[in-house]
Amino acid sequence: MTSLSGLLPDNDPVLGRLAPGVRIYCVGGAVRDWLFGQPDKDRDYVVVGADVESMVRAGFQPVGKDFPVFLHPVSHAEYALARTERKSGHGYKGFVFRADPSVTLEEDLSRRDLTINAIAVDHTGQIIDPFGGVNDLRAGRLRHVGPAFAEDPLRLLRLARFAARWPEFHIADETMTLCRSIVAAGEMQALVAERVWQEISTGLMEQMPSRMIHVLVESGAWSRLCSPADFAADMPQWLDEAARRGVMLEGRFGLMVLGSAGDAVVTPDMAQSQAKRFKAPRHCIELAITLLLQSQNLAPLRASLAQPTPSGCSILLDWLMACDALRRPTRLAQILMCLAITGRIRDDEHADIMLLADVAASPQAGQMAAAAAAHAQSRGEAVGPAARAARLAALCGHPRLASAKL
Repeated sequence: MTSLSGLLPDNDPVLGRLAPGVRIYCVGGAVRDWLFGQPDKDRDYVVVGADVESMVRAGFQPVGKDFPVFLHPVSHAEYALARTERKSGHGYKGFVFRADPSVTLEEDLSRRDLTINAIAVDHTGQIIDPFGGVNDLRAGRLRHVGPAFAEDPLRLLRLARFAARWPEFHIADETMTLCRSIVAAGEMQALVAERVWQEISTGLMEQMPSRMIHVLVESGAWSRLCSPADFAADMPQWLDEAARRGVMLEGRFGLMVLGSAGDAVVTPDMAQSQAKRFKAPRHCIELAITLLLQSQNLAPLRASLAQPTPSGCSILLDWLMACDALRRPTRLAQILMCLAITGRIRDDEHADIMLLADVAASPQAGQMAAAAAAHAQSRGEAVGPAARAARLAALCGHPRLASAKL
């Protein structure tokens, strides 16, 4: 791992074009992760003492719409002018920014969310920590920098996902109080759906997603983001088990949606409504809808595995086709993993269904279905039922279901 001074570029000719009084600092996540003993990822830099014109003259490419952020012309690293902000409206966009050479590093750090993200390092490796972030990092404490934390509702979601990333950290009482004030002020309603999904999806993929859910519930934010606000008591634990099993994002989202539905009988319209509450990608929404609908009344499916019969094989095939399993085996695996996590099927049943799905989707079954369809077409008969009957015969012919004779 590099030393702290190595977090900043050395002898960079582009930076050398800036005026002698300009100072560059590495800030935020890279410094935090280095101090935490984790590999640093993207490095963010703050420029103190410069203005937009001097950055452009040095060769930096401006990219920020709301405030001056620049890309290094060679490394493409982000360099932002030190700035202050003032609340001017609702939501995370309701701010007026000031960025000029007079803004100090401490002023810039004071606008950040958590103390552990408000630590800077200069080119000598010296730590600048005006808000006690290093001590909070050592104490395992998530604490806001200042009262301005309550002005940006997106920070509540960031706090929730940080809690999911570091389960051993606790949230300072005064920070949770500010989170409740954000909700009470109606700020959550001003959030753009895409930004909500960005934070929720990141939190779902962290080490302990249940902590994100608990923070959202405790602060009151969950009831503003989700309708209905109730969810199955085991849903947070499902998400943690999904994290332990390495379930993909669409599966974890499906579990969250499934848990939010509770014990209600879900209609297709209800499934659509539940899954589309967040601005999730299409593949996540589709899996969640399928999981909601196909998780209901699994008793006939499980019985078809325990005591195969012709009608049981038909139930199994219909269920597989409703899950689009013949075309999407990876999605089926995620659905079955979710059902196993929730206890709706056993792990051995999960394995059996995957095996039989492979049989139903095999090239041999496909050839049988194609031949049956062609024969039906030549006789002027319906193609679909003939193809299904052939695929059902291939399924029932497998040793696992050998007792199910047509």
